[in-house]
This record gives sequence, C-alpha cells and structure tokens, in this order.
Amino acid sequence: IERVIDHNPLITLDDGADLVSTIHSKRTDALPNVKGGTEETTTGVLRLRAMERSGALKYAIIAVNDAYTKYLFDNRYGTGQSTIDGILRATNILLAGKKLVVCGYGWCGRGIALRARGMGANVIVTEVDPLRALEAVMDGFHVMPLSEAAEIGEIFVTATGDINVIRKEHIGKMRDGAILANSGHFNVEISLKDLEELASSKRVIRQNLEEYKLEDGRRLYLLAEGRLVNLAAAEGHPSEVMDMSFANQALSVEHLAKAERLPPKVYPVPKEIDETVARLKLKAMGIVIDKLTDEQKRYLATWEMGTL
Repeated sequence: IERVIDHNPLITLDDGADLVSTIHSKRTDALPNVKGGTEETTTGVLRLRAMERSGALKYAIIAVNDAYTKYLFDNRYGTGQSTIDGILRATNILLAGKKLVVCGYGWCGRGIALRARGMGANVIVTEVDPLRALEAVMDGFHVMPLSEAAEIGEIFVTATGDINVIRKEHIGKMRDGAILANSGHFNVEISLKDLEELASSKRVIRQNLEEYKLEDGRRLYLLAEGRLVNLAAAEGHPSEVMDMSFANQALSVEHLAKAERLPPKVYPVPKEIDETVARLKLKAMGIVIDKLTDEQKRYLATWEMGTL
C-alpha cells in the first residue's frame, strides 16, 4: 500500500478501504493530489461511510459495491459459488445432508445459503438485522441465534464484515468435527484468539485445513486460517461475474476523472453506469430484451392516463 501511495495517485481504487484509510492516517501528504476514489466491497463502504459521518473523509468515493450490477451478481452468485468451491477444495466433504450455518444474510450470505441448499445442505441462517432475518425465513431457511446454531451446526461460514462473530461461547458448544470457514472481508470474523486459548493442540491436516483439539477431546477444523476461504482455498469469483464489477470500477473512475472535484462524500454509482454495465453484459451473453413502446413510456411518465 505504501508503494502504491508513493506513485502519488490522482484516483484510488480500493478493496476494503485499506488504501483510503492509510492515505487519511499515515500518508496525509498524498491527500492534496487525490481527486476521488472507488470502493469495491461491503466492508470498505461501511468504513468509508463511518469516515464521512465523522468528518474524516477528505475526498469523494463512489461506492461500487452498491451498484446493482455489482452486489446482485458478484456478491450473491460470485461469493456463493466460490465459497462453496473453497470449502470443498479444503475438505472434500459431502454437503448433502449436512447442517450448514451461514452467519449473515447480506448478499454474500444469501449466495452462500442458496448454493449450499442447492447441493443438499440443511441451511441455518443467523442474523442481527430483523429485516434480513425475516427475508431468510421467507426464503425458506431456518433462522435462529448463533448460540443455538452452534450446538447443531456441522459447517459454519461467516459473511458479516464484522469482528468476532464466532467466539468462545459458540466454540464451547460446537460438536466434534465442526468445520469453520470465513467468507467475510478479513480474518477477524472467527475469533482465532479464542480458538487458540480453548485448544490443547493443533495440527495441519492438509493445505488450508487445521485441526484444533480442545481440552475435552472435541476437534474443530479451521479453513484457510480464518481468511477468505474463496480466495485462500479456491480461485475467487469466475471472470463471468467479476467483469461487471470491474466495468463499474472502470466507468466510475472515468466519471471521477472527467467530473469537477466532488465534495468529500460517499456517492452511489451513477444510474447510467449501472444500466450501461447491465446492457453490455446482456449483449455479451447474446441476450436481447424488449423495449417500452412510446405509449408505454407516456403512461409511466404521467398521472393523467389513469385506470378509469
């Protein structure tokens, strides 16, 4: 990150807000030259909005993560598939019939839950947001507190963007052989400190698979050292979904470069960019869709053409 900043960037492209936070804290000498930036991840956007609220943000950021053509596809289908891929590569386990607990029902969590159910897992969702919990219930998943899910789950996947989601009180309830994986942004969602303190020994079973033996003899298995399992144990998202995310990044950078310097806030991706990316993706897939007739456009644009 320091070496990137040494190049005195005009526009920053970030994945987790590490670059932006470093510029704002340790490398403030680079701030005068930065016109704007983009952020790719949910966790990064949360951090940047916190900076904006506190008045710490010094240049404009476009929240690429919040584009429809990003989170509805990259987060849901990309993370969903690549997370399952990472778990299978690390363990070669059969998902069918297993109780798989997804911690967090944002778009990444939804994708993981969807793909796990498609492979025959009995999916349990844990949440702190009542709206997302209600969505999970209506989507057909079991919803319960993690303290309860810890007792019955066989595979646990965190996807919250928060710290210490799985911690001592949950680890203490887990059954022998439980598998722990993280698909959130950093290796902080599973409390490695608590896991180390509760373990009497640990050993590497195979690449990206560590066994922690607890004092009472139970064995828990941590994947990829608690890091992003879809990147550390697999190959990340397929290019067929990442192309939309990167297109949003590129077009947002162009927008920032051509526009006048914006006030230091977190901005959405302009609607025209989001729609352009969707149209280009459909074209690349060879898919043609309908268009509104002039009459339909007039009907949607006026209040005078009612139903009476």
